Amino acid sequence: MTPKYIILDTETTGVADEDRVIQLGYIVLGAKKIEVQNEFFSSDIQIKFAAMEVHGITQEMIESKPICQESTSYNRLQELNTNENYMIIHNAPFDLGMLEKEGFNTNMKVIDTLRVAKHIYKDEEAHRLQYFRYKLGLYKDEKKEADALGIVVKAHDAIGDVLVLKLFLSKLKQSITKIFPDENPVDKMVDLTNTPILIEKFRFGKHKGKTLREVASEDAGYLRWMLSSMENLDDDMRYSINTALSFE
Repeated sequence: MTPKYIILDTETTGVADEDRVIQLGYIVLGAKKIEVQNEFFSSDIQIKFAAMEVHGITQEMIESKPICQESTSYNRLQELNTNENYMIIHNAPFDLGMLEKEGFNTNMKVIDTLRVAKHIYKDEEAHRLQYFRYKLGLYKDEKKEADALGIVVKAHDAIGDVLVLKLFLSKLKQSITKIFPDENPVDKMVDLTNTPILIEKFRFGKHKGKTLREVASEDAGYLRWMLSSMENLDDDMRYSINTALSFE
């Protein structure tokens, strides 16, 4: 069976533990015709004002909508949830975590384009999707793409971001092909998604600008304090600190 590629984004009531999915947008590649799914959902959780500020979804817009688990788009996603297919998301842990609250656990191979971008475009000042939208000139092509798919592009709208991500994915594949010419670019993106990122320099705090290796040599206690005391330390920084300390 030909694999399908599901490029997906969600919008939510907020980012706290109690928050839920209120928009699911995705496109399905791999068949002759591109499939587009875009749906809003009601929720018992009120939309946070900070979330409204980002995505523009109000309570009035979702009042008469089905809940996520009873929607057409959610049930179609469950049909696609097989291990020969690929789930492609920018910052996959967030969206997959939100979908898990709705009872969805992916069996698909996951490509996190945020993590892949951090591997491939190491020196960029940011790796947000909207940053690449302008840095790579994706905005120049999105209207033609949107018209062909019947999609309206809006920043931070789930289906609008999906369309931008589709364009970004093409650029990312081109870069990977140049760097790894002997490897399948899709398989390489899956591999890079599962590969920790080695952070070389501090971009914050009292050691800003120094390499982690330098800090490990000069102030190893600070790095050990970070590991033991900083609850919000992400996996890549934790991996990088442990790597730097291993040289001591």
